[in-house]
Amino acid sequence: MAMTRWWRLLSLLALAVCVWGCGQAQARQRDSSGECLSDGLKDSTVDATLRLEQRQRSVPRITSDMTVRVPRRWPLAKQLTFGERSEQYQKAMRCLLLGDEAPRSRNEWHPHEPTVTATDSSVEVHYVAYNWITTDKPVLVGPWEIIPTGKTWMIYLWPPTLQTIRWHQIEADLGGLGFNDLVERASSSTEDHLVWKNRLPEEVQLEVDPPWQRRVQVKLNRSLWTTAGIASWWVCASILIAVAALRARHAEAAADVDAGHESSITRTLLEWAGLSMGVALALLLLISQEHASPRSHALLCIPAGLGLVLAARPWNLGASTTASDEPVRPGGIQRRQARAVIATTCAVACSGLLVVLAHDAFGLPKSLGPNTTTPFGRTGLVLLGLATVWLWLAAMVAWAWRFAREGGLLRKRWTRQWDTVPAQCVAIVACLLAAVAGTLLAWAWWANKQQWKRVNWLVEQPDPADYNRNTSNLLENFPFTDLTWLFAYSWVLTGIALLALLHFRNRPPRAHGRRRYERSPLGPSRPDLLLAVSVFTFFVGLRAAKFAGASALYGVWMILNIGALYAVIAMGRRWSVLSRMGERFCTVRLGTEQHRSELLKKAHEYRNANHQMQLLDKGSAHGTSCEQLEEKLHQLRQWLVTACEGGEPPEAISVLDIALAWGPEGRWWSNAVRAARLAFWFGTPATALLLYYQTHGSYDQRQIQFSPIGFPEFIADLVLYQMAWTAAGFTLGTLWRLLPGRRSQVRAWLLTAAYGVPVVLAAALIHVIDADPRQLLLYTALLLVVLTLTSIWMDMATFREELQYWPSRFALLLSVYQLRGLSGQITWVLAQVAVVVTIFYNLTR
Repeated sequence: MAMTRWWRLLSLLALAVCVWGCGQAQARQRDSSGECLSDGLKDSTVDATLRLEQRQRSVPRITSDMTVRVPRRWPLAKQLTFGERSEQYQKAMRCLLLGDEAPRSRNEWHPHEPTVTATDSSVEVHYVAYNWITTDKPVLVGPWEIIPTGKTWMIYLWPPTLQTIRWHQIEADLGGLGFNDLVERASSSTEDHLVWKNRLPEEVQLEVDPPWQRRVQVKLNRSLWTTAGIASWWVCASILIAVAALRARHAEAAADVDAGHESSITRTLLEWAGLSMGVALALLLLISQEHASPRSHALLCIPAGLGLVLAARPWNLGASTTASDEPVRPGGIQRRQARAVIATTCAVACSGLLVVLAHDAFGLPKSLGPNTTTPFGRTGLVLLGLATVWLWLAAMVAWAWRFAREGGLLRKRWTRQWDTVPAQCVAIVACLLAAVAGTLLAWAWWANKQQWKRVNWLVEQPDPADYNRNTSNLLENFPFTDLTWLFAYSWVLTGIALLALLHFRNRPPRAHGRRRYERSPLGPSRPDLLLAVSVFTFFVGLRAAKFAGASALYGVWMILNIGALYAVIAMGRRWSVLSRMGERFCTVRLGTEQHRSELLKKAHEYRNANHQMQLLDKGSAHGTSCEQLEEKLHQLRQWLVTACEGGEPPEAISVLDIALAWGPEGRWWSNAVRAARLAFWFGTPATALLLYYQTHGSYDQRQIQFSPIGFPEFIADLVLYQMAWTAAGFTLGTLWRLLPGRRSQVRAWLLTAAYGVPVVLAAALIHVIDADPRQLLLYTALLLVVLTLTSIWMDMATFREELQYWPSRFALLLSVYQLRGLSGQITWVLAQVAVVVTIFYNLTR
C-alpha cells in the first residue's frame, strides 16, 4: 500500500510539472505574439525615408531609414535600452517594429542593429533596412512594401505598427524615376522626390514607372530565355568540340601520322561532346519543371552520375601511353582498375538509391520532401545528398583524368602509381571527393543557419518545429542545388579536353619510333589554331558575357570571340615579322637549333653595334669608328638578305626584331607554355583585385555569406580568374610568331583587341540596359596589363643566356630595348596601371 501511495504521489507530481510547463509555454507564446501594449505608442514621433537606387545597377536596391521616438511612459520603452541579445530587448523591439507580425515573414537585410538613444522623456530608435528587387514578387523593407505589377511598381507605406498615428515626416527618393501620387497628399515634390508631413501611413501610396531595362531584368531572372541561352551555349560548345576533333582527325589522316592514336583521343572528345550536351539539356529541362520532387531529382541524377563515371572509363589505356616508349600494360592491370572504379561508384550510388527505395525506413515520404524530419530522416537526406554530389564530382574527375592521360598531360609518376596500386588510388580519391562533398554540405548548412538567424533576429528562442522544417528543406534541395552548380562549371572539362588534344598533336619528338615534326616553323597548323582559339574563348572570352549580365547570349559571345581572333590571325599572316621575311628565310635561318643560336648571336652583335653608335654620337666611344660600325650593321643586313631568295627584306625589320618575333623557345608549344606560366603569376594580383571588388558590394557580400553556394562560388571565381590569365598567356605564346608588330607589346595589345571586339558589344549592351560597365572595363584593362608584362618577360627570356653578362634583369631589358625603347615600354605599362587604378578606385569608392 505504501508503494502504491508513492506511485500516486509521483504521478500527481509529474502531472503538475506538465501542466506548469504547458502554462509557461502558453505564457511565452502570449508574450511573443500579443501584449505589446500598443496604446502607449500613440504619442510616438516617426520619421521615415525610402531610397530607390537603380541607375547602373543590374539589381535595384531599396533602403528604408526610419526613426521612432517612443515616450518613456510606454511600459516597454526601458527594455529598448537593454542588451541586444536579451529577451526583454528583443520583445520590446519586436513589438515596436513588427507588432504581431511573424519575424520570419520578412526577408529584409540590416547593416547593423537598430541604434537606441535614451533621453529623459523618450527613447529614440534609428532603424535601417534594405533589400533588392530581384523578382516580380512583393518586397518588404522596413515599413514599406514594393509590389512590381508589370509596367509599374506600386509603393505603399504599410507599417506593421504605428498605423493609426500621424507620422512627422515621410520622404521618398525615387532615384530619377517618374511617379504618380495616388492619394495626392504630398506636402512637396520634385521630379523624383516627395515629402509628406503629418500624414497617416495609409495616405502614402505611389505608382512608379521603372525603366524597361529594370522590368526586363526582373522578368529574365525567372524566364525561359536565360535557360534557352545556357542551352545554346552547350549546343555551340559541343559543336565546337566536335568540329575541332574532326578537323584534327582529318589532318592526321591526311598526314598519316599516328592516325590510330589520334583517332582514340578525338573519339574521346566526340563522346564528351555528345554526353555533356545531352546531360546539360536534361538538367535544364528538369530545372524548368518547378514542381519536380526530390525523388525525381534523385532518380535522374544518381544514375546519370554513375553513367558519366562509367562512360569516362578512367582505366582506359591512353593514346599517349600506347604511343610512347613505355611497355604496354597487361590486361590484368586494366581489369583491376576497372573493378576498383566500378565497385566504389556502384557502392556510393546504391547508398543513395537506398534512401529513395527504403524511404519508409528513414521516416521519409515517398516524394522525399517532408515538412519535418526525425534525426534519422535527416541522416537519410544527408546520405542521399552526399552520394549524389560525390558521383558528379567523381564523373568530372574521371573525365578530366581521361583527357589528361590521353593527351599526355599527366606526370609519369601519377600514371605509374595508378597502374601499380589502383585500389589505393581510388580509395584516396574517393576520400578526397567525400571531403569536398562534405565541405559543400557544411557550407550550405552554415549559410542556411546564418540566414535563419538573420530572418529571426528578434526571436530569442525560435520554434524548433520551424527550424526543423527549414533544415529539412535545405537537405532535400542540397543535392540538386549543388549538382547544377557543379555541372555549370563542367565546361572546364571541355577546355581541358581541347588542351589535351592540342598537347597530343604537338608533343616533343621521341627518341625512337616515328618522329613528329613541327608542322610549321611559324606556328600551329590550322586544326591546332582552332584548338588554341577555342581554349581562349572558353576561359577568357566568355567572362565578358558574365560581366554584361547576358548569360542568355553565351552562344553569340562564343562565335564573336572566335571570329575576332581569326581576324587578328589573318592580319598576322600578312603583317607579322616572320611572315614578311618569307618562308624560305624561316627555313634557312630558323630551321634548326644551330641556326637559332646563330640568330641570337647576330642579334647580340646588332645590339652592341647600335649601342656603340649611340656612344659615338655622344663622344664617349673609343677604339672604334663610325665606318666600322656601319660596316658591321651592313653585314648583319646582308645576312638577312641572302636568305630571302634574292628579295629585299623590309628595311624596318632587323635581326633583333626577328629574334624577338621567334620567341625564347624553339617550338611554338614551348613558347605557349612559358607564356602561360608567366601570365599565371602576373595575373595573381589581378585576381586579388577582381575578387576584392566582387566582395566589396553589399549584394555580393550577402550572396557569399548567405547563399548555399556562395563561398564555393567565390573559390570557383578565384580558380577561373587564374585559369583565364593562364589561358590568355598560353594563347599569346601560341600566336607569338603569327601576331603583327615589331615590338612584343603590340602583340599583347592585338590579342587584347581581339577580346575587345565582343567587349564593345558588351559595352553597348550594358549601355542599353543601363548597367555598370566598370567591372568589364577593369577586367579588360587587367588583361592588357597581364599580357603586356608577359610579353616583356618573354623578350627577356629570349636572351636569357646573356643574364650572366648583366648585373640584373633590368640591365638586360635595357640592353634589349635600348634606353628610348625601354622608357616607352615603362611609360606604356604605367599608363595601363594608372587606368586600372582609376577604374578600381571608381568601383570601390
